[in-house]
Amino acid sequence: MKLIVGLGNPGTKYAATRHNVGFDVIDYLAAGPGVGAFREKFEAFVAEMKEGDETILLVKPLTFMNLSGRAVRAILDFYKIPVENVLVVCDDFNLPLGKLRVRTKGSHGGQNGLRNIQEQLGTDAYTRLRIGVGQPTVGDAVDHVLSKFRPGEKAVVEDAIATATQAALVWTRQGAETCMNRFNGTDDKEKPKKEKKPKPGDQKANVDEKKPDVPTTND
Repeated sequence: MKLIVGLGNPGTKYAATRHNVGFDVIDYLAAGPGVGAFREKFEAFVAEMKEGDETILLVKPLTFMNLSGRAVRAILDFYKIPVENVLVVCDDFNLPLGKLRVRTKGSHGGQNGLRNIQEQLGTDAYTRLRIGVGQPTVGDAVDHVLSKFRPGEKAVVEDAIATATQAALVWTRQGAETCMNRFNGTDDKEKPKKEKKPKPGDQKANVDEKKPDVPTTND
């Protein structure tokens, strides 16, 4: 059994916002053939998808973004699913609009849903699929992720959601390594980067070491 979790906030108020692209991918998967109806349990909407003899649970937590890990923890405990069989799909405002990035571990990067999942699971060793929703203006992160996409952005986002759905299916069928190779692109392989030594007086040397966080109020 495997688990694909899409992160977002429940309710019509948040539908089609940048923060809800994870929900959109789950809905896209759930529209496929042979997928059962969503049922509410474990503080989430849960549907079952079959891939051969394997059951894939499609999950949309209903706890609001900041407490997403509560639903994930409950499902893993109940079904005894190992953490390596978990894929989490979420937004990332540190990525360009429509860009995908797949990782098998690493920092939550300021994404509060991932932060809570890692707190609940006690590990970062689960696969995450991030979808770029574009960068906010300085100090405007909350308003940005809770906003809807502009008309000129919608085609890019729709393509990204469709591609992310394919990436989730590749992860399910062929594993994380193949998924990363296919969907991260040749410029985004997991290679060590050479550390640049800051020059004297260089105030920008450490600017990207810590990604901005989204405040936890109704996030």
